[in-house]
Amino acid sequence: MNAPNKYPTESLKLWGKAKQLREQYYKNYAAAKDNGGLRWSGSAWALDALPAGLGDDVYSLTGEPYAAAVAHDKKFAKECMDAAESVGFARDLCSYMRIYWGGMHLDKYLYGGKFPKPDFIFQTQICCSHSKWYQHVAKEEKVPQFYVDVGVGPYKDMNAARLDYVTNQLHDGIEFLEKSTGRKFDDEKFLKAVKNEMRSTSRWADICALNKVKPAPLDEKTMYSLYVLATLSKSSQWCADFYDELYEEVKDRVARGIAAVPNEKCRMMSDTQPPWSFLKIFRYLETYGAVSIGSLYTFALEGIWEDKPDGSWGGRSLPWEKGIEMNTRDQILRLYADWNLSKPQWQHFFDPRLKTEMMLRIVKEWQVDGVMLHLNRGCEGLSLGIMENRGGIAKAGVPIMTFEGNMGDEREFDEVRTQARVDAFMEQLGLRRQAA
Repeated sequence: MNAPNKYPTESLKLWGKAKQLREQYYKNYAAAKDNGGLRWSGSAWALDALPAGLGDDVYSLTGEPYAAAVAHDKKFAKECMDAAESVGFARDLCSYMRIYWGGMHLDKYLYGGKFPKPDFIFQTQICCSHSKWYQHVAKEEKVPQFYVDVGVGPYKDMNAARLDYVTNQLHDGIEFLEKSTGRKFDDEKFLKAVKNEMRSTSRWADICALNKVKPAPLDEKTMYSLYVLATLSKSSQWCADFYDELYEEVKDRVARGIAAVPNEKCRMMSDTQPPWSFLKIFRYLETYGAVSIGSLYTFALEGIWEDKPDGSWGGRSLPWEKGIEMNTRDQILRLYADWNLSKPQWQHFFDPRLKTEMMLRIVKEWQVDGVMLHLNRGCEGLSLGIMENRGGIAKAGVPIMTFEGNMGDEREFDEVRTQARVDAFMEQLGLRRQAA
């Protein structure tokens, strides 16, 4: 496996634009009130097309990607977590939540100035921490709050009653938005936002599917800076349009045989959020000629998938392309609820075997040689059932390793120990480190 096998490589042309869009998102949130706009806060899984119905000057701060950005700044991240602990919150809670809370209590914003106060909270509830996270924010900031319970069971068991339950909550959510802001909900703007979100999340899945080829046109470390745009504002025009551009660029890379890792010899798959302050672990893999092609987390935190006619996994077909009507508010809400309830990353909250099945599907379709599981103490939700996943993958005969850490709290990641585990796993796969 160590025979030379070089591929051409080049930087992504859209890399700079992705960075600019991300920075502008956080600036827009901070400056929203200066221009008479509205600010709201919730998670990356919040159904953000609904607040978009209030107008074009409505900006969100999604807590997890914000906290992940803070986590990259080790000093500020520790300052935030220390502040949360000083208020009385335990260290074993979600590290994203602790970082967000700490910044709020310190009144410090990563991008400068005071921590911007939201006008309202609009949140989904599926992860164990989601509602409690923003319940505390609403209490401290003294702002109205609304929560949508989407824990209705796996999508394979979806029925009319379960879909009605979520759809009816979304009708109530619109009433909340109008009452708490004094604005009239615009169904035209809402429909546009829903279509943008469906475009964004389907197209991101299409982009990830392009990584099935050898050599992989994208590596996971790079993909982290690309999928994040959907976690910020998946219902925005700019996000949907960017992913269309990105798809064309990655498709071109595939056509020309452009590799993310020019010495690709081995294809790895990871799981859950990485330790954000130690992303260089992915560059360490590359010294062995190993590329991480992605993960269920990277592919499906925001990507929406479906089975294609040829049996492969790909981006879910858009309703209007299938002739499905989206004329009335109820029709739109029902399709929007169904779209989100099919999210692959929501399925394992109900049964870890569903996640194992999807991971093994990725192993097969993306030609994965080995799996690397992050036993992430920082996220109770996405680490739920992870040892059952390990057992299922091992039983299927797929080489697998684990390492311990925390996505947001760098104090719980041992870099030397993790590199030693990677070394042992690479040896198991028959790989040797290459000279620089």
